[in-house]
Amino acid sequence: MIQIGDKIPATTLMEYSEVEGNGCSIGPNPVDTHKATAGKTVVIFALPGAFTPTCSAKHVPGFVEHAEAFKAAGVDEIWCLSVNDAFVMGAWARDQKTGNKVRMLADGDAAFAKATGLTLDLNGKGMGLRSARYSMLVQDGVVKTLNIEGPGKFEVSDAATILAQAQKAA
Repeated sequence: MIQIGDKIPATTLMEYSEVEGNGCSIGPNPVDTHKATAGKTVVIFALPGAFTPTCSAKHVPGFVEHAEAFKAAGVDEIWCLSVNDAFVMGAWARDQKTGNKVRMLADGDAAFAKATGLTLDLNGKGMGLRSARYSMLVQDGVVKTLNIEGPGKFEVSDAATILAQAQKAA
């Protein structure tokens, strides 16, 4: 399992974009985790699934609400990871009004979740292999803080907890 001081796994996440930028940017675009965190401070939080009750009502909204405070604490980007496809994450981003506050990144094949050792087996509940609920502060690709939830819990991976950690690290 990933630990404080470890480099995050080198995987490719997918991000759905509805706004045209450089090149052919509309639609799913690859995000190389190492390149995208190089030289940056990034808060990554992961959760079991898009549109699920706790994730939609509590987890994502906290990060959207505190986005400016994260920036003031020196955080360059906030990433939300889930084992869903990029189209679902794009629809969820619209629903949650994440705008340019939170990047909604798809870990469609659970490669990142598996590489970190932070998986959640929800096969008996019809959801398959998912990501555990956690948050981490990553500086230049290295994990500085890590908050892992127990099964069914939402106590330490919330925005307020990692915001306090980011402010302390700044």
